Amino acid sequence: MNVMQTAIEYLKGVGPERARLLKTELQIHTYQDLLHFFPNRYIDRTQFHSLGKLSQNNSEIQLKGVITSIEYVEQKRGKRMVATFSDDTGSIELVWFRGHKWIRESLKLHTPYVIFGRLNWFKGKASMPHPEMELKEHYEQGVKAAFYPIYPTTEKLTQKGVSQRVIQKLVAFLLQEHAASFAETLPEYLLDHYRFCSKKEALWHIHFPTNQHKLIRAQQRLKFEEFFFLQVQLLLKNQQRKQKIKGHTFKTVGPVFREFYEQHLPFSLTKAQKKVIKEIRNDMGSGRQMNRLLQGDVGSGKTIVALFASLLAIDNQFQGCIVAPTEILAQQHYQTLTELLSKTEVGCELLTGSSSKKERVFIHEGLQNGTLHLLVGTHAIFEETVQFKNLGLAVIDEQHRFGVAQRAKLWHKNAVPPHVLVMTATPIPRTLAMSIYGDLDYSVIDELPPGRKPVKTLHRFDQNRLKVFAFIKEQIDLGRQAYIVYPLIQESEKLDYKDLMDGYESISRSFPTPQYQISILHGQMKADDKAYEMDRFVRGETNIMVATTVIEVGVNVPNASVMIVESAERFGLSQLHQLRGRVGRGADQSYCILMSSHALSDDGKIRLETMVKTNDGFEIAEVDLRLRGPGNVMGTQQSGILQLKIADLAKDVTLLKAARNSAKQMLKNDPELINSHHQCVKRTLSSMRLDANIWNFIS
Repeated sequence: MNVMQTAIEYLKGVGPERARLLKTELQIHTYQDLLHFFPNRYIDRTQFHSLGKLSQNNSEIQLKGVITSIEYVEQKRGKRMVATFSDDTGSIELVWFRGHKWIRESLKLHTPYVIFGRLNWFKGKASMPHPEMELKEHYEQGVKAAFYPIYPTTEKLTQKGVSQRVIQKLVAFLLQEHAASFAETLPEYLLDHYRFCSKKEALWHIHFPTNQHKLIRAQQRLKFEEFFFLQVQLLLKNQQRKQKIKGHTFKTVGPVFREFYEQHLPFSLTKAQKKVIKEIRNDMGSGRQMNRLLQGDVGSGKTIVALFASLLAIDNQFQGCIVAPTEILAQQHYQTLTELLSKTEVGCELLTGSSSKKERVFIHEGLQNGTLHLLVGTHAIFEETVQFKNLGLAVIDEQHRFGVAQRAKLWHKNAVPPHVLVMTATPIPRTLAMSIYGDLDYSVIDELPPGRKPVKTLHRFDQNRLKVFAFIKEQIDLGRQAYIVYPLIQESEKLDYKDLMDGYESISRSFPTPQYQISILHGQMKADDKAYEMDRFVRGETNIMVATTVIEVGVNVPNASVMIVESAERFGLSQLHQLRGRVGRGADQSYCILMSSHALSDDGKIRLETMVKTNDGFEIAEVDLRLRGPGNVMGTQQSGILQLKIADLAKDVTLLKAARNSAKQMLKNDPELINSHHQCVKRTLSSMRLDANIWNFIS
């Protein structure tokens, strides 16, 4: 067995109790886990301070000296232990509030120590609570490093005596005793090409760097390695899926597809749409299951691409389905598709949680006898009672809103799984897409349909509200409509957001009936009421739609030219971008006005400035990634893959690209990893699978 897979309790200095703590608190189960438990920061340990020359700040410092006395001081709850620590220039108090017994037993009076900790100042006098302490002779015998590694830890570990010093000693012992077992994980030609240090050297200098240069080299090497194995896993998964999972072969581009393209398409496709349709046709005709991610900014025309993919399935005597996360979005797709298909023989129906029993019976019969070609709906499509005669294509819109288990239900509705097209209007930074969806093929619609004018975005403070309302009135006089979006449905005591109902009342006063008509829409309304209000707005019977973010995705009203976002600083960048995408769908100039208070955080300012500066969803997504980190950008349910130990998707883009290119090239030249250069990669992959960690949770 590989020594690195040894259980952590067998490492000298650990034992059963510490092992239990390390496992539960830090997920350190084996020697390998400890070795890859990297510091999250470093402190310069080359300097020692003199007690007579301390400056009054709360910095962490290192001292040499001796303990001259120890006493206990009573306080309200229990007592604290105080030691006087002195050097040639002065003295300081060391304070412990807990763990007195075992700390007292280990302390030696008048014996040289090296101590480290954070200074506390009270009435001009310094003290140091719970310092890290080591006998000077042990310090001089230990591993020498210019920088003191600080590891992520928990309060429970500190209380139980597993201090930074303890973790350092365990890591140092492991490095010294088992260095011979550190196997190289990257091929030699990659080490030469990128001038990386060896794995052994990288592990030493990530924990105990002797200088800044060696620390940076170790970090670069280990970050690259982490990205490289992530990409190898993703690419292998894609490769294996294409080899193993056979798909329906849709060779025929038949009369349904051609007739629609030549006679019923009401506008010209953009170059980007044509390119993506071609990629989809190649996938669906290859005999392998398509698994493609289609990214396109709000309003870029993804629905028409999904329709052409569906027509290809229908031409080959198969059925298609389009699944959306909300009823509003499903209805929107259905309305768009039925209008487009009105002059064709293609049968298209809508299935949602609100569908009546009569509608369901009709849909189930049509699906099973094949007269229903295309089904649009919500998660209701996943129900077991929904059975297709021959499902050939599943399109999933805004797929990150569905659970993996939900999506899997679609695959089992056929003996041969359908082709899969995953769509998202939430721009995903290229780096994130390479990591989250690296096992999917990837298409982007990166141009808007002709005739669309970019939305003008403005930031206004709350005191400009009257001017903003006057502007809305001007737009309504021109025959346009407006959205006003609030972050909350009811008042929250903790958060001073603009409350929807208060807002509705003040807007009603500023826009009185009968001159103005207002719709209201929020998540707590019944589906029928939502549909009624939405319908009034779509038909132009109401001038203003007051809503929560329920309208974020999928509402398409070309006549709406103004989007007002209240308390815009409370929204994330991707949400603001989605909301802005609700306007600018017609030929008129549209506007997005972001309202906020003056009390803006630094991140809030950056978000609003970014929105005003650019309409490019991918640029916005990159800023979002830098501000929030990958886990939050994707939503927590997607973040399993992103628990990277050292690499950072937002900051290490160049390394990620290099790692992906290297992994691609390696698998192109040696797909089975049989070359002698690649045996180290093969071994590492096996130990990762054995370890069953994050690598198994890839999309």
